[in-house]
Amino acid sequence: MTAYTATVTVRLKHGVLDPEAETTKQALERLGFALEGLRSADRFEIDLEAESADAARDRADEMAERLLANPTIHDYDVEVDER
Repeated sequence: MTAYTATVTVRLKHGVLDPEAETTKQALERLGFALEGLRSADRFEIDLEAESADAARDRADEMAERLLANPTIHDYDVEVDER
């Protein structure tokens, strides 16, 4: 078994209202920053042991599907690095 860190980034799908990002965008614009858009995201770092990077990715993907993300409103990405 090898130690891995899986990083799962969960964000709202395009078209889903993101009030946190909208509030932050307005605050940045008041501070003088020009931007076209802003999206918020949650990031989870999961330390786990697995036979391979693919196995670690599969486990993190299952975690995202079952708990970390709601597939109706969220998209997510999984990255795996060996520790």
